[in-house]
Formats: sequence, structure tokens, C-alpha cells
Amino acid sequence: MKSLVKRFAKDESGATAIEYGLIAAGIALAIITIVNTLGGSVKSTFTNINSGMNTTQ
Repeated sequence: MKSLVKRFAKDESGATAIEYGLIAAGIALAIITIVNTLGGSVKSTFTNINSGMNTTQ
């Protein structure tokens, strides 16, 4: 029984999977934040381009 507990305590494969999950969640959160921050600016830019094209026709 002691060897089973020692082996379980030394096993870090589950911890590694959790770490990768947290890293992926952090990257996803950063991407979502960037897209939300820049979304309005990009929309405004394309609206201005569209307006400029419509006035030249």
C-alpha cells in the first residue's frame, strides 16, 4: 500500500495536463481580449473605407 501511495505522489502526468489546460485558457483569454479591444477600431476603419468608396462612385 505504501508503494502505491508513493507512486501516486510522484506521478505528475495529471499536473502537466492541468498546466497545459491553464496555459491554453490564458492564451484564449488573451486572444478574446485583443479581439474585443481592436474590434471596434477595425469596424470603424472598414466603415470609413466603405464610405469613401461609396462617395467616389
